[in-house]
Amino acid sequence: FNGNLDEIALGFVEREATPKLLMKLSIQLHLAGLSLSNTVSMLELFRVSRARSTVHNWVHKADLRPESDQNPDHVAIDKTVIRLDKQYWLYAAVDPETNEVLYIRLEPTTNSVIAHAFFAELREKHDGSDAVFLIDGSHSLKDACRRHGLDFRYENHGNRNSVERVFREIKRRTTSISNCFSNTNAETADDWLRSFSFAWNQLI
Repeated sequence: FNGNLDEIALGFVEREATPKLLMKLSIQLHLAGLSLSNTVSMLELFRVSRARSTVHNWVHKADLRPESDQNPDHVAIDKTVIRLDKQYWLYAAVDPETNEVLYIRLEPTTNSVIAHAFFAELREKHDGSDAVFLIDGSHSLKDACRRHGLDFRYENHGNRNSVERVFREIKRRTTSISNCFSNTNAETADDWLRSFSFAWNQLI
């Protein structure tokens, strides 16, 4: 990680027997790609025994998010289908210069209303007034850009490859740890994906 453990706040902890340093390390390692089972095994090296569900709950309760108030020159926008307990649509905005995830959101379906809401939330978190938004041929994304008065252009490859890399890694991770999502709700999955975005931005 390029960042440090101090960026993970544990305000949710009341009476946790696990040392906070190990909790933060477990959260970081899991979000960086270590499975829950291997993360638990890592804790056992420090003579701390915890269930996989406990580590999963730490990640969820830490409420990690990508940093706000960015001012990118370009923003790559895309949406893709991912499979958790069922099929969802994942919307993402990525800065193609840094490959950092700016905003990410999970939706049960896709349409113009959802695309408009995604752009509205993105603009609440980042100043994109001077940015060029890179989109594919999606009518809903084009319509949302026009409704928000944003400068946009079509780009199927090039700088939009940054968001494709994020999607590939998310699909790999959610496939490899699909048991985490087998009986969860969309809100919990959305929280995990935003936590993943935080970790992704630390790693690149």
